[in-house]
Amino acid sequence: MRVSISSQALLYRLSAGKPTFTGLKCFQYLTGPILCTNRHDVATLCASPLGQFNTAPRHLRRYERRQYHSNISHQEDTTIYALSTATGRAAIAVIRISGPACKQIYQSLCPSAPFPKPRHATLRKLYSPNVPPSPSTILDSGALILFFPAPHTVTGEDVLELHVHGGPAIVRAVLAAIPECASSTSSITSGQPNTLSAHTVRYAESGEFTRRAFLNNRMTLPQIESLGETLSATTEQQRKLSVRGTTSSLAARYEEWRNLLLQARGELEALIDFSEDQHFDESPTELCGNVAVQVRKLRRQIETHVSNAVRGELLRNGISVALLGAPNAGKSSLLNRIVGREAAIVSQEAGTTRDVVEVGVDLGGWLVKLGDMAGLRRAGVVGPDTIGTVEQEGIKRAKQRALGSDVLIVVQDAATDMDPEVTETAKRCVDLDINVVIAINKIDQIPNPPESVSHWKNKVQSVLNIPEDRIFFISCKAATKASSTVITTPNDPGNIQRFLQGLITTFESMTTALIPDFDASDSPPDPSIWQESLGATERQRALLSECLSHLEAFLTAVHGNHSSEDASQPAGTTATAPQDLFIQPLNDTEELGDDVDIVIAAECLRLAAETLARITGRGESGDVEEVLGVVFEK
Repeated sequence: MRVSISSQALLYRLSAGKPTFTGLKCFQYLTGPILCTNRHDVATLCASPLGQFNTAPRHLRRYERRQYHSNISHQEDTTIYALSTATGRAAIAVIRISGPACKQIYQSLCPSAPFPKPRHATLRKLYSPNVPPSPSTILDSGALILFFPAPHTVTGEDVLELHVHGGPAIVRAVLAAIPECASSTSSITSGQPNTLSAHTVRYAESGEFTRRAFLNNRMTLPQIESLGETLSATTEQQRKLSVRGTTSSLAARYEEWRNLLLQARGELEALIDFSEDQHFDESPTELCGNVAVQVRKLRRQIETHVSNAVRGELLRNGISVALLGAPNAGKSSLLNRIVGREAAIVSQEAGTTRDVVEVGVDLGGWLVKLGDMAGLRRAGVVGPDTIGTVEQEGIKRAKQRALGSDVLIVVQDAATDMDPEVTETAKRCVDLDINVVIAINKIDQIPNPPESVSHWKNKVQSVLNIPEDRIFFISCKAATKASSTVITTPNDPGNIQRFLQGLITTFESMTTALIPDFDASDSPPDPSIWQESLGATERQRALLSECLSHLEAFLTAVHGNHSSEDASQPAGTTATAPQDLFIQPLNDTEELGDDVDIVIAAECLRLAAETLARITGRGESGDVEEVLGVVFEK
């Protein structure tokens, strides 16, 4: 293998303003020699801020980034307030105030009252500011006051919470009085005049409390995204999913992966800048090969994480379920049994459903979007010899809904044969890896149930290759007779409860986190870590996919076409613990390309690390700031 550093690649990085470690040579010339005793010292130096071609002070870049994060000028003396509870009539309403003026606002609303102890609830009367306190100026006769001093607060600033009575008039009066405190001439406990000005206290913009929490390092961006999901969760599984993301474990993992890439990049950058001046323990060939092994293992972990993120989106957005079958097979009756109400029209006349009827339901903690559709039939096989225009459109929409679903329930009349249109569509869904469940309906109308059950099982398995545990025999008529409104009965008439339990089992298999395999020399992966990866949002998944593309570009640059064999392995098949990524030796079967451009390879690692930084919102690129406002408002 021949390791090369193309001058064109270096010129590109310099002209584009990208971080390059060639600047270390210039820095060494200006400041004197840099002593590096071994390769690891060189790699550490290359990964440090001094190794960046852009030598602007790092603290200044952080300050400028903080200013750019917010579309509102974040001044040190600005205090914000807002109603934290829902609007409307309630027993209690919570008004939150954050900023340096919390103490002055308290003194304006509670004149002559001692300041409360931090984190202790205190009962106070709230008065109108700028006027002497009297019974006629009381805003609320009994409000609980809590003060939380910085920095250990939700926003990292001083926080004052007013728990007032929840009447709309009281809430409006207190909210209107808070900005008036800015012009108050009352004195604080020290006897000094109030120094608030009219522009220092204002109502908070959407998501501004959360934005300040992020800027003050009280919350990470993944935590903020999970907070929004926590507030909007409606099912038990959505609650569990959102709770997983409220911890800092996801952000910590992304940061750990980024640091691993920085370390790998430092190895290559050290080779670029110091190959002529320093002695390396490894040859360039061995160094590139070992870095490639590290990147390959990291890529497998990220692939498993992305696969689990896709499964988490089913919990977050709901599982799409389609009911497919011939006309009058009992699709609408089964839909009504599942949701527990008459959501669809049921009639002895075939073809009563012509369009897709969508119903959302909480089924065992899973958000399920059920779709009842028009019956599929082939002209002349079932019903009339011709199919009208409206029925054709209904069949077309039914097929589209079935092919786009996550779970397909094929409802089949036990007393009739399967329609060719239904069989063909079900086969297409099986080929697309859609989870298919078979519900043989109207078993109460067959003369010999045991023999018919065996016949249908064999037929379904031979035609659709559906496992036996996903074939159910039900009777919507028997369930309807037992109870017209409740589907749960002790004897489970019509086997509806058994069918629903089988459906929930299918949901569990679809949303359980994938746990990658591990080598005998590695410690078993922690299942809880991969369960948390279900909480990754769609934005995080998209950025992880972009990171994978950069890692694949790196492997292509190092291995050439030899990396395609490894890329063909399915996601989640192998992985190791993150701490083991950089101690595994190069396998003998791995081959390096004939010509490796170290600069291009290092650039790929830089782009991959930058993509991970965009997930946590701590990157240097402008697109990081552009996404923050959208996330905070949610």
